[in-house]
Amino acid sequence: MILLISLAFLFALPADTFGAPTNVAPVSGQAISLLRRNQSPRDVTQWGALAKRQRDNLIAKYGGTTTRKRSTGYNLIVDQQYDSSYYGSLAIGTPAVSFDVKLDTGSSDLWLASSSCGTSCGSVSTYNPSSSSTFQNLSTPFTIQYDSGSADGYVAQDTVQMAGFSVASQGFAVVDAVSQALLASPVSGFLGLAWQSLASSGQMPLWQILASSNAWDSALFAVQLTRYKNDSTAQILEPGGVFNMGYTNSSLYTGSIDYIDIPGTPSYWYIPLISMTVQGNSISIDSGTTAVIDTGTTNIGGPASSVQAIYAQIPGSQPATGEWEGYYSFPCSTTVNVELSFGGATWSISPVDFAFTQTSSTVCIGAFFETTTGTGSPSWVIGDTFLKNVYSVFRYNPPSVGFANLSSTAIAENGAAGTVPSATFGAISAAVTNTSDAPRGHTLNTSLSTLLFLALSAVLLL
Repeated sequence: MILLISLAFLFALPADTFGAPTNVAPVSGQAISLLRRNQSPRDVTQWGALAKRQRDNLIAKYGGTTTRKRSTGYNLIVDQQYDSSYYGSLAIGTPAVSFDVKLDTGSSDLWLASSSCGTSCGSVSTYNPSSSSTFQNLSTPFTIQYDSGSADGYVAQDTVQMAGFSVASQGFAVVDAVSQALLASPVSGFLGLAWQSLASSGQMPLWQILASSNAWDSALFAVQLTRYKNDSTAQILEPGGVFNMGYTNSSLYTGSIDYIDIPGTPSYWYIPLISMTVQGNSISIDSGTTAVIDTGTTNIGGPASSVQAIYAQIPGSQPATGEWEGYYSFPCSTTVNVELSFGGATWSISPVDFAFTQTSSTVCIGAFFETTTGTGSPSWVIGDTFLKNVYSVFRYNPPSVGFANLSSTAIAENGAAGTVPSATFGAISAAVTNTSDAPRGHTLNTSLSTLLFLALSAVLLL
């Protein structure tokens, strides 16, 4: 025991050396003196755990014969086109190739533009099935429709890696036809983060496989989004926040997380919308109204009667016309305060986020717009206009959505000068095999040699 403790003390390195997340934000240029201290009895367990983590990380990194489940991971997000959308990164295939994908809690399919896509995919990076030794074509047609366009192709399986996790035979779609407005370079596809019951492909989403297989320390993921729309020096791509997998990062929020359970069988991440105030005045909300929490939607859509009631509280507002039909204009000089409640705490939307864009020196377009959802669908879609103001948590069991107030650390990232993050995969130390969607007669297995650390532009932070 004394020998093991001594070895651990001499050779142990911090867990973040190998990409394990912590709750402390890194400080650029910070120097920390090394200090040796005498061992105390209570350190024995801590040093033992540290030694074990180091050994397991080295085995996973350099291709040993066993793996240890990694319980948490993170993916750095990019803010694209002044808060219009947010994307992360994953790797797919053997050998693994990295791709940028839009993070969308309003859909459930992972899909990538393929090398056969042609001009409809523009200049984005494309996935080449013939380059991957673990690719499996399921020969099932795939099509998905979004408000902004559609994508068509076929369903397949391959090894997918993200944030320090690997899933063998992950179902996804290889897309060879995409509506012109759906992809904006460098984004090559979508990562759907809603539930399998919503998946056009029928495949279980990546997050749900990891949550249901106990690959995560906590069966949840969380999102923090940055704001750059009010920064006159902002570029088309800016640091966008973080996507936490298997844990919540307490450095990014304050107080407790207020969870609201999903009613019925989960499909979307939808929760009751109980109340709304605009300029301190209550907006009538029908009993039983539900709202989808959707990272893939920029603004907030709702029933025409409610949206009209919102702008009725703003003097000088009026329905917009032409391509802005369904939206409303209002005087930019007006500070608009909106609060929402989903049954627990009340959450504010920054006036900066309420003003979606400016069409002249004095006229702004509001972020709330009129929409019509299908029968049985939630009547409100709550997008990034709201989500930039909270730390959002999406929990597997019980199915629920949680919100917490942003910490000063998270708020300080809004408009802050920074480098656009590169792909963040981490060291693969948790491997899961997807057996729920396996093609008949196909044996699913993954050798650890395919789970090597991805050095491809990996950035190991936190």
